[in-house]
Amino acid sequence: MSVDRDCMISSLKKIVIPTLREKGFKGSFPHFRRIKENKIDLLTFQFDRYGGGFVIEVAVCRPNGVTHHWGEKVPLNKVTAHDLNNRPRLNCGEWFRYDASSSDEDIFDVIAYGVLNCIPEAENYWNEIKSKGLR
Repeated sequence: MSVDRDCMISSLKKIVIPTLREKGFKGSFPHFRRIKENKIDLLTFQFDRYGGGFVIEVAVCRPNGVTHHWGEKVPLNKVTAHDLNNRPRLNCGEWFRYDASSSDEDIFDVIAYGVLNCIPEAENYWNEIKSKGLR
């Protein structure tokens, strides 16, 4: 991993992850899940393989986990957003870039606070799915 990516992860862990924990999420970076009686809310950080950015994908699954079309069962305590096909990206699908030129000395914290501002978008998605029902 690059130094910049490590710095970005550190800022996310310092600024964003405590809020996810307060909201009932469990898991370890980069995969988080909130297990509820009737569904599991999922959030995953996916980093650009070439460095300098990441997206956040959210998803919802049934409370018993996921069974892939090839038969593999992923239990509720192991399921991630990557196990589902329908996983929209927060921030209108835009990548959070920490490799962009910036005069801000702590671009990593600035971006992490931007991620924090996207949590309501995720909550809206999870609530919308709840009101529509899982398919």
